[in-house]
Parts: sequence; structure tokens; C-alpha cells
Amino acid sequence: MSALHAVVIGGGMVGAACADALARQGARVTVLEPGPVGGGATAAGMGHLVVMDDSPAQLALTAHSLELWEMLARDLPPQADHRACGTLWVASDDEELAAVEPKRQAYLAAGREATLLDAAELACAEPGLRPGLAGALRVPGDSVVYAPVAAQFLLTRAGATVRPEKVAALIDGGVRLDGGEILHADVVVVANGIGAAALLPELPLRQRKGHLLITERGAPQVNHQLVELGYLKSAHGGDGDSVAFNVQPRPTGQLLVGSSRQFGQPERSIDWPLLRRMLRRAAGFLPALAQTSALRVWTGQRCATPDHLPLVGPHPFLSGVFLATGHEGLGITTALGTAELLSAHLFGTPSALLAHDFTPMRFGRVPEAVHA
Repeated sequence: MSALHAVVIGGGMVGAACADALARQGARVTVLEPGPVGGGATAAGMGHLVVMDDSPAQLALTAHSLELWEMLARDLPPQADHRACGTLWVASDDEELAAVEPKRQAYLAAGREATLLDAAELACAEPGLRPGLAGALRVPGDSVVYAPVAAQFLLTRAGATVRPEKVAALIDGGVRLDGGEILHADVVVVANGIGAAALLPELPLRQRKGHLLITERGAPQVNHQLVELGYLKSAHGGDGDSVAFNVQPRPTGQLLVGSSRQFGQPERSIDWPLLRRMLRRAAGFLPALAQTSALRVWTGQRCATPDHLPLVGPHPFLSGVFLATGHEGLGITTALGTAELLSAHLFGTPSALLAHDFTPMRFGRVPEAVHA
């Protein structure tokens, strides 16, 4: 009996992880990626592997994915630059610091270490931060990775055939490529981020644009990934344009600086006023940053859902079509958990993540789709 043939649309971190999971179940995998492997949203992100606790489902997915990353890290090539630098969630004032304890308890319940730092301990851990900060939550198990290399590693391990093709439409039993060729498959996995919105417009997906900047060498020394504790509550809580302090140290002596959030702006151009806001906010936490030169600035497009959780599982109406999209800013963190969940839906393999609903049907009635 011939192996199941799976077509994965998208060669980013999520698509590569899904391809690897399918191959480990014996599937023959073809990945369709019109650009470089990991060259889309994967390359536009910070590669921050971080546990988030906005909802029980998000906490379960990110915490378990971090466990899977820790296992994978043993096999990754050095070029993937996986480093367990940990995260410091920085509290600006006593009110933010007082709100840390429920977050810490949630992390502990999920099996992740988290410790509270007071103002003096924070200043010792990160001397470059401005005086007067109240403290921080330290999550030592968080890490960073250069995701395009990790994605290529997983595709190679999977033995996947990677074709530089764009998909024009999903059809019954496969896909139609831009050039008109029909590619038949037993299973099609839609894992191309915001590109899924064009193929499946009935899904509740929308674009979220973000800016990142990398400094020249000789930037202020930072030891952890630094994120302001008000990242979601005060800075990124609504649908309007927003910025937040988020800085990552690079082994080259550079800093990767974020973050910004804009919905419904499909163009890739740089919004200079927003970028200035982002940098002023970062310099407000890390003053020496204002004296550091930028080497490059770029933008990326995320794929978001209404509840900020990904869509993973079977399409409700299209037979043989499975979803792995809508990860917003957590696609790299949750790629491995997503792949495990996809495998559970497809092959009946075990996963504790099945206790949470990541399918599109959680939004109620999804408009019925038809194959092209």
C-alpha cells in the first residue's frame, strides 16, 4: 500500500513542523513554497520562544511547545542559534508588579519555572535598564532561535519535496498551482499564514503588520529577552496601532528591537512615525539604545484570528483539507505543538492539546466553502 501523500502549503516554521510530523507518521510530503524556506513571516519575527498565558488554551499550547523545542534543540545545527536566554517581563510600577503573581502561578501550574525579581534584583540582572523600574518576572526556560534554519532542518529531516510553487486554489483531492498544474494529494495542509485568507476567505483571519529593527554591533548589553509587562494589557490590548518594549540580545553584539502592531495594512512599507514611537518606547526602558545606530528595519505580516489562537484541525466542510494557520505572533513558538495537534487530528495520535478547541468551529457557524 502506497504512503499517504500530503501537500503542505507554506514552507515557514509552521509548515515545516507539520511536514516533519506527517513524515514521522509515514506520509510522503510535498511542500509548496514560492519564496525561500522560512522567508515569510518566519524570517520577519524575533524567534522568541515564549510561554504566554492570555488564555488556558494559549498557555497549554505555548508551554507544551516549549517542551518540544527543548527536545528538538539537541538536534538543531549551530546555525539555528538556539539559546535559552530566558525572558524578563519588566514591571514599570508597583501596580504591574503586584499583578505578576497570578501570571507566575499560571506558569508554575503549566510546569514552567518563573521567579519574581524585585527592583534591586532586576537592576543587577539587567544594568542597562533605566532606574526606577519596580521589578520583573523571570522565565528562565524561554529561549530564542533563528527560525529559518530550524524550518530548513525540519524539512530536510522530513525528506519533504519542496517545490517553489504558489497555490492558486484548493480543489477536490488536491490543489491547482498558479501555472495551472493540478497536484493530487490525500491530504492538504494549509499552513501559509496570511496566505490562507486568499485560499479560504470564509475563515476568520486578518492581517497584522509588525516592524522590527536590528542595531549595529556594540549595542547596550542585554542578557535576557526583555518585554514590558504591559505588553498586552496597556500597549497591545486593542485594535488600534500600538507599540511595546521588546528587545532581544543577539550573539553578534546587536539588539533586535520591537514591537509594533497594525491591523488591516497589507502593504510592506515602513510606517516611520510608528517606528519612531516604537523606538522612543524602547529607549524609555533602555536609555543607551537612543545612542545606538540601526542597521536595518523591516516589516512582516502576521495572520490573526478573533481570539488570538490558531486554527488547527480539519476544515469543517472541505474533505481532506486541514488547517495550521492564524498563529499571529506565536507561530514560531507554537509550531511544534501545532504539528503535534495536526498529527493527532489526522492519525489519532495522542496529544494533551486535544483538550482545547483550536478548530474554526469554535467561532460558531463558519460559512460553507466549496472547492474550486
